[in-house]
Amino acid sequence: MMDGLIVENMHDIPYSMTVGPEVTAAMATICAAVRRSYPSLPLGVQILSAANQQAMAVALAADADFIRVEGFVFSHIADEGFLNACAGDLLRYRKKIGAEHIQIFTDIKKKHSSHAVTSDVSVSDTARNAEFFLSDGVILTGIATGEQANPEDLKDVKRAVRIPVLVGSGVTVENMEQYMDADAMIIGSYFKKGGYWANELDSERINKFMTKVHQLRK
Repeated sequence: MMDGLIVENMHDIPYSMTVGPEVTAAMATICAAVRRSYPSLPLGVQILSAANQQAMAVALAADADFIRVEGFVFSHIADEGFLNACAGDLLRYRKKIGAEHIQIFTDIKKKHSSHAVTSDVSVSDTARNAEFFLSDGVILTGIATGEQANPEDLKDVKRAVRIPVLVGSGVTVENMEQYMDADAMIIGSYFKKGGYWANELDSERINKFMTKVHQLRK
């Protein structure tokens, strides 16, 4: 695993399925500033809700390395509404704008969503289909922001695919050992004061977490 950054517009609630040009412009400006400050770290972007083509455009403009994508394969009902799969349109858009070097990491059975419509499709089958549709990596989450992903799902998905598997929610200093087989961890809530996603960053929590990561890597 290597350190990296993801820029998300999580505070822009309630999320809309129709993201305006002002959001894209603001995110491009923010991501470009982050890139200037951290020129060598892997940098990603996600624009909520499911504004995946906009995120791709921002990533290209800001020299980012990857985007995080909702609804890549299999439609589902999110808290914003019905979200359709986007792999075909997104990959064609990536090629059209000359952004094929930008990787696409895709949520599977994503949080804050009902997956009743695909209840006969397991999380490992979802991962296989994401790989078949040329995802660069899949992301496992719990049922909500800050909620722990199922460690057994991590084992199943790691066996099912050859692409990277990321854990995208609920990793803490107390449970990280359950997720060390992941190719990467996306840490948000735990790094905030009180472990709540909307609070300010807590340097003590970050240092405690990273110290343990380095210990486990040895």
